[in-house]
Amino acid sequence: MSESQEFILGEFPRTLDERYRLSLPPELAVTLVTEDEECILAKHRPGCLGLWKAAQWQAKLDQGVELIKAKMRSGRFEGRISQVQMFGRLLSTRHRNVKLAGRSRLVIPEGFREFLQVEPGGEVNVVGAGVCVELWHPRAWHAYLDKRMVKFQRLFDNLSK
Repeated sequence: MSESQEFILGEFPRTLDERYRLSLPPELAVTLVTEDEECILAKHRPGCLGLWKAAQWQAKLDQGVELIKAKMRSGRFEGRISQVQMFGRLLSTRHRNVKLAGRSRLVIPEGFREFLQVEPGGEVNVVGAGVCVELWHPRAWHAYLDKRMVKFQRLFDNLSK
């Protein structure tokens, strides 16, 4: 993670409109926008999508994929072809380039709608996750908080040492 990167925080309830559009809070949208207004939407976990700066996501992805290719060329994945295939399948469907439209609106594309599990008119929690913005189905968000919030102080102490 880059030292100059802004730390993205906040929690905002939003409603998905009939065209699967979501208005991002301006204070979160400004942390994602590049010159060409392009971001990366990624499937994080069922009920949760991540929205990343395109350059940040691409650099991380390129570095990881190049390492995997080098291991393949050197024969280190001998007998692990099924894992490489699974990786390829998941990578093929995991992320998509998206643009924020006027008023910081994001259209949730097909395939990502089902993963988020929210219908038009449904609520979505928009959450600053430090390094990206996350879109959560409220039920998944509350389940995540119920499980993780009790560990917050220990996590904070560990990261801030």
